[in-house]
Amino acid sequence: MQTRGAVIRQTPGKFEVVDLEVEDPRPGEVQVKMVASGLCHSDDHVATGDIPVGVYPFAGGHEGAGIVTKAGPNTKGLKEGDHVIFSFLPSCGHCRWCASGMQNLCDLGAGLLAGSRWDDPTSFRLKLAGTDTPVGQMCGISTFVETTTVSQDSCVKVPDDVPLEVACLLGCGVGTGWGSAVNSGGVKPGDTTIVMGIGGIGINAVQGAAHAGASNIIAVDPVAFKREKAQELGATHAVASMEEATELAKQFTNGQGADQTIVTVGVLKPDMIGQAMASIRKAGTVVVTALGNMNDTTPVPISLADLTLFQKRLQGALFGASNPNWDIRRQLELYRSGVLKLDELVTKTYTLDEVAQGYQDMHDGKNIRGVIRYDS
Repeated sequence: MQTRGAVIRQTPGKFEVVDLEVEDPRPGEVQVKMVASGLCHSDDHVATGDIPVGVYPFAGGHEGAGIVTKAGPNTKGLKEGDHVIFSFLPSCGHCRWCASGMQNLCDLGAGLLAGSRWDDPTSFRLKLAGTDTPVGQMCGISTFVETTTVSQDSCVKVPDDVPLEVACLLGCGVGTGWGSAVNSGGVKPGDTTIVMGIGGIGINAVQGAAHAGASNIIAVDPVAFKREKAQELGATHAVASMEEATELAKQFTNGQGADQTIVTVGVLKPDMIGQAMASIRKAGTVVVTALGNMNDTTPVPISLADLTLFQKRLQGALFGASNPNWDIRRQLELYRSGVLKLDELVTKTYTLDEVAQGYQDMHDGKNIRGVIRYDS
C-alpha cells in the first residue's frame, strides 16, 4: 500500500516527507497505523551522521505506538485491531540475553541500523513510491511513517484504553531514562544523584531517581526551562553546570560526592564523562546513556587511579537495562497510578510534515519531548 514518511536522503541532512510504498506483512510481521511518535534525539544523530546507517534513503522514528491493521501468518498474540507500543529494541525471546532477562541486549539488535529485515540484508519493507529504491527502517520500525510494517518482535501489546498519544514515549525515552537511574544506576533511598542533561531521557532519569527514593536529585542543564521542568518532575535542585552540581553533591555528602551521576546529554563528548567521574564518591557509579559521534575515538579523560583506588564504576546503559515486554507494561501501571508522569513530558505536538521543525525546536531548547500526532 502507499503511505507517507519522513526520510533522510543523505548525511548531514534534514528529514523530508515523501510518498512511500510499504509491503504487506509476511509471517511473523504486522502492519500498524501509527497514532503517535516521539521525536527522540537518536533520530537527529542519524540526520547529522553521528549514527551511520546501512542505506539511504532512511526512514526515521523509533519511539511510537499505533493500531494493528494487518497481521501476517504465524503472528502469535497479535491481531487486527490490537493496540501496540513499539520497543525500539526487538526481543526474540530465546537468545542468551532474552533468556537471561536482558532483553535490551537481544541479538536481533545487531540489525537496528541496517534498515533491512533482521534475517535478510537484501529485503526491505519500504521503498520510494513508484520506484524500486529501497528505504531503510530505523530500528526496523520507522515510526515517522504513517503506516509501517514491522516484526512482531518489536511490538508490545497494551490495553485498548491506554492513551497512545503519550504512551508512545515508553518505547524509548521513558524506559531509557527511568532504567538508567533505577536499573543501571541502582539508586537507593537516601542517595544523592546527579542527572547531567535534561531532555527526553534525562527528565525520566529524574523521575526514576525520585521513585527510587533519592534524597537529593540534582538536575544539570544550561537551559532554564529544562531546569524548571526537572524540578516539577522530581529534582530537588537544578543548576546550569557540572561544577555547581559537583559542589552541591559534596555539600550534601560531607565532601564525598554523588552516589550516581547519570549522563543523558543530547550529544556526548568525552570530557563530559571525565566531569561525571570527578563528581562521584568512592564506589560511586557513572551511568553513560547519552550518544555522540559513534566514530569518535577520542580518549576519555578519567583518572585511572580514581577508577582503581576509589573503586569507581563506569557503566553503560542501553534502554536503561530494560526488559521491554515486561517493563513497558509495568510502567503503564505506574502511569495509571499517578507515579509516572507521561502527559507532562510532551511539550508540543506536531504533524508529520512538521518533523523538521520539531527537531529545530529541540535544538533551540524549547522541548522536553516533541510528539508527532497522526490523524486517527
